[in-house]
Amino acid sequence: MSYIISGIQQMGIGVKDADEAWKWYRKYFGTDVPVFTEKAEAGLMLPYTGGQPRSRYAILALNMQGGGGFEIWQYTSREPQPSSFDIQLGDYGIFAGKIKTPDARKAYDYYQSHSIECLCSVHQVGQGPLNFFVRDPYGNVFQVVEATDWFQDRKQLTGGIYGAFIGVSDIDAALKLYCDVLGYDEVVYDEEGVFTSLGSVPGSQHTVRRVLLRHKAERAGAFAPLLGRSEIELVQLKGGREPRKIYDERLWGDLGFIHLCFDVRNMDELKAKCADAGFPFTVDSSNSFDMGEAAGRFSYVEDPDGTLIEFVETHKVPVMKKLGWYLNLKKRKPAKPLPRWMIKAMGLSRVTE
Repeated sequence: MSYIISGIQQMGIGVKDADEAWKWYRKYFGTDVPVFTEKAEAGLMLPYTGGQPRSRYAILALNMQGGGGFEIWQYTSREPQPSSFDIQLGDYGIFAGKIKTPDARKAYDYYQSHSIECLCSVHQVGQGPLNFFVRDPYGNVFQVVEATDWFQDRKQLTGGIYGAFIGVSDIDAALKLYCDVLGYDEVVYDEEGVFTSLGSVPGSQHTVRRVLLRHKAERAGAFAPLLGRSEIELVQLKGGREPRKIYDERLWGDLGFIHLCFDVRNMDELKAKCADAGFPFTVDSSNSFDMGEAAGRFSYVEDPDGTLIEFVETHKVPVMKKLGWYLNLKKRKPAKPLPRWMIKAMGLSRVTE
């Protein structure tokens, strides 16, 4: 059986104070259901942590309306470092996280009324969705994107992670990973120019090529109904300045967007596909890796510019932690979605203010 990608499981975000950041993300992005909170040592990421195991505190939280989660990540053994330069559109790496919303204009008005920094007004590019950009209190940029697919209606302003805005040096080279391996095989638009609609988004005064990708096929797997559809936007600077690597001279886990993670099954088949495509695993936990309240196998690849893409094959996940109900996914058919009621039960651990 070939590998299965069920959707974007989460986006990793390095912060100075995970509890403080999660409180903000709960309030403004609705990520209020914790899958796990854990303090441990990251001992398998040595290629990206300076060759040393590093202690960290992490929270994986979901928005049960639909979309991927946030892995809010804080170093506890060292001071997490910011970028030494102002990150701009076209720099190599994850420039912005995409957040889904049922109503972009309503979301924009809400953020404006709550003094959240909006970098541009609601706009549209080509045949793409209505969207706008905001910045969180920690300097991270998010594109809020209007979407129509939802797991359930919880009357929340947004869902979870809908994708990523990624800077690359060569879009056509990057498609070998994002299209051929990750399955983003539909081009919504391919536009080049100076996008004045981006307002005060850093670097928007320069000419860029933007390619918005989606996947034609529905995703399969246990959590596909919750994770839903997603999109990747690749951005290539076409002149005006020399782009830089966002994590240049910094460690994985430092401040900002540290990785984009996909929920997968049949990791060995995916490993072979990645190797054949020229993107070999750089990290592989090989067997089930215990994350306290959850367990699974994880691996990493780099896109052509070093942006980290994580794959997680979930083996154990809490459904109702208070009752000791944990789900063993290794015993389930890989492509079969979990019953919707079972996924909804995870929402019973919702954290409210």
